[in-house]
Amino acid sequence: MDNFENRTPESEPENKPDKQEKAQGAPKTEPQKVYYRPSQQYQQNQYQQQNQQQYQQYQDQRYVPQGAYQQAAQKSGMPTWLKVLIAVALVLILLIYMMSSCISSIGKTFNSTIESGLMDTGVDVTTADATGEYVGIIHVEGTISEDSANSGYNHKYILRSIDDMIKDDNNKGIILYLDTPGGTVYASDEVYFAIKEYQEKTGRPVYASMQSMAASGGYYISAPCDKIFANRNCWTGSIGVTMGSYLDLTGLLDKLGIKVNTITSGRNKSMGSSYEEMTDEQKEIFQSLIDEAYDQFTGIVADGRKMNIKDVKELADGRVYTALQAKENGLIDEIGTYEECVEAMKKDYSLGADIELLDFISSDSTDLMSYLGLISEDMDMNAGVLTAEEIQKLLDINGTLRMMYIYG
Repeated sequence: MDNFENRTPESEPENKPDKQEKAQGAPKTEPQKVYYRPSQQYQQNQYQQQNQQQYQQYQDQRYVPQGAYQQAAQKSGMPTWLKVLIAVALVLILLIYMMSSCISSIGKTFNSTIESGLMDTGVDVTTADATGEYVGIIHVEGTISEDSANSGYNHKYILRSIDDMIKDDNNKGIILYLDTPGGTVYASDEVYFAIKEYQEKTGRPVYASMQSMAASGGYYISAPCDKIFANRNCWTGSIGVTMGSYLDLTGLLDKLGIKVNTITSGRNKSMGSSYEEMTDEQKEIFQSLIDEAYDQFTGIVADGRKMNIKDVKELADGRVYTALQAKENGLIDEIGTYEECVEAMKKDYSLGADIELLDFISSDSTDLMSYLGLISEDMDMNAGVLTAEEIQKLLDINGTLRMMYIYG
């Protein structure tokens, strides 16, 4: 035990003879063997290195402990991340399909409301958008009214567009694209005068192309056109005047015990009010207004269609006519589509096959007359008696009676 030294192998000295033994005359002796014991620090370092090597071996996926059963290598397939990506993509596609289906259903239910948002781009179209010579397509769709918020018909925009084309030499004609039941007497007459002014100042043609309907006020503004085309399924005519419906709520108010007092300067000042029953005198007064507007309508038709006023009045009993009936009666010139109307104008006035067609499209929205239907949905049909709020809605709708060139 006395011959052990606590040294590491790195510090082991070489077995060199003592310098004194090399001296001359020194006796030769065997070198004493010395055994070395590894130090505690050295043993600890060796232990840590061994553990680290084993840990790295187990971390290596290719390492298989000696003697362990080695499974056959798996065949190479689709990576896990790719499978997850495909699954996520399929889920997104499904969600998009479901959302598009919902939007489509909502669009069908609220078609007019959606169209009002999507089609409110026509007001931006002006004569400056033309790239050269062009024919202006004036879209008259919905109820003709001076109220720009009514039925998507933009009255001021149409009048302004016609006036701009009067001043534009690149304009070579106008086609009225009509799909309307008519409208107010005032608005219809203003469009009529705008068309007449355009014809007189420019000498350019104005054609009318009637789609599914061009009745009453729609026919009123078509009458001065140089040529009228109507789709074979179109309804037109309805030459006549109406003041709409008068709601007499006096019986309902009596039933509810409501008394209304109206202060006026004469017995006919409040004529047309829903709070009072209409008298025979008031009915005659209203009828005189209707008759005057009717004479104006029939006179315009007779002048525009080169017909005898008597013949026009025989046709003007308020009824609508099919395209075939209207042609037989002389109210239109041709039965044809919009495209056929365009081609006819090009041919009749040698405008060229490639002339530009510039669409002047007004915005679109729900007709205010359909508000009656909305009210009926709000009413409690099982209650039997209207609420005060529902009665007020009816009174608001009745409002001031206006003369209309409108079908229905």
